[in-house]
Amino acid sequence: MDSLSIRFFYYLFWRCTTISELMINEQIRDREVRLIGVNGEQLGIMSSREAMKLAEEAELDLVKIAPTAKPPVCKIIDYGKYRYELARKEKEAKKKQKTVELKEIRMSPNIESNDLNTKMNATKKFLEKGNKVKVTLRFRGREMAHMHSSKHILDDFAESLADVAVIEKAPKVEGRSISMVLAEKK
Repeated sequence: MDSLSIRFFYYLFWRCTTISELMINEQIRDREVRLIGVNGEQLGIMSSREAMKLAEEAELDLVKIAPTAKPPVCKIIDYGKYRYELARKEKEAKKKQKTVELKEIRMSPNIESNDLNTKMNATKKFLEKGNKVKVTLRFRGREMAHMHSSKHILDDFAESLADVAVIEKAPKVEGRSISMVLAEKK
C-alpha cells in the first residue's frame, strides 16, 4: 500500500468514528432523514445520500442528532467543533456542581474544655464551607466500660453548635466509638 491509500483509510476511519453514540457521515444508513442545515434551517426530508452530498459540498460532517425520531434528524455541522462544544458544556456543568465532603472530628472521652472549643471551631469552619462533619468519640481500654456515660459529650457538642448545625445522624455506637453526623443548618 502506498502512503496515499493509507492516508485515505486513516481519513475514512477518522471521519467515521462514533463518540457518545452519535453516528456521522457514512455510518448513517437510514433510507430517509430530516435534515437541518448549517445555519439551523430546516431542509426537509430527503435520502441520506442526498444529505451526505450536501454535507460534502459544504465541507462539513453529517451528524445524526436524534436517532429515535421518525425519520431520524441529521444536521450538517463541523463534528470536531461540535464535540469540543459538548465537552466544554460538560466541564462547565461539573464546575457548578458542589460535592459535599464528609469531614471527621475525633475526640476522646476525657477531652478538656479548651480542646473541645478548638474542635468546635474546626467543625464550624467545615460546616461553613458546606461540608458535613462526622464527630467521633473514640474509646480505648478501660474507657469502654464507661461508654454510655460519656455520650453527654456528643450531646453537649451538638447543643453548642445548634446555631450553625443540625444533627443529621443521631449518636450511635459503632464498635469502639460513638459517632454522629452534623450538617449545616439551612
